[in-house]
Formats: sequence, C-alpha cells, structure tokens
Amino acid sequence: MTKSELIAMLASRYPQLAVRDTDIAVKTVLDAMTQALVNGQRIEIRGFGSFSLSKRAPRVGRNPKSGETVMVPGKQVPHFKAGKELRERVDAAFEANKAVSTPA
Repeated sequence: MTKSELIAMLASRYPQLAVRDTDIAVKTVLDAMTQALVNGQRIEIRGFGSFSLSKRAPRVGRNPKSGETVMVPGKQVPHFKAGKELRERVDAAFEANKAVSTPA
C-alpha cells in the first residue's frame, strides 16, 4: 500500500473527513515519526510495532562494475519490529486465507 492509497482508503472509510484533511493528517504523522527517528528516539505503536535506528558500521565494499574496492561509510538505518498483536492478526488471516484457497 502506498501513501496515496492509504489516504484514499482513509478518506473513503471516514466520509466526514475531506481528502485534503486526510492527506495533511497522514503526512503530519509520517513527518513526526521521521523527525523522532532523526532525533534518535524510538517509536512504539502498541499493537502494531516499534521503529528504531540500527547502526551499520563502515565496511569495505566492491564496485561490481570495475571490481575496485571502495570504503562504504557507516550509517543509521530505520528498523521495524512488528508487535505481537500485528503478528498474530497477520498469521491468523494468512491461515484463514490458506484454508479457504486449498480444498480439503
């Protein structure tokens, strides 16, 4: 699902909200999450999961075209860990779909 698909789905699910208002709300939430990660904070959404930063150390890589070794700098990368409730709901839905699609 893309951001625009999420906005369209929320706007259709909640007709009292204008599409423009839904767009602003989604962008505001995503911007706040991004800023929290930039500030080194951890984000936890109960029942959904948590976002944190993982540090990748600098390493020696290889240019696939020339074979030359290059130094790849260290960096911070976002990491998502699904919460227990999300994992259980996805697993239950997957099992239900699997049972419906495969005849006994």
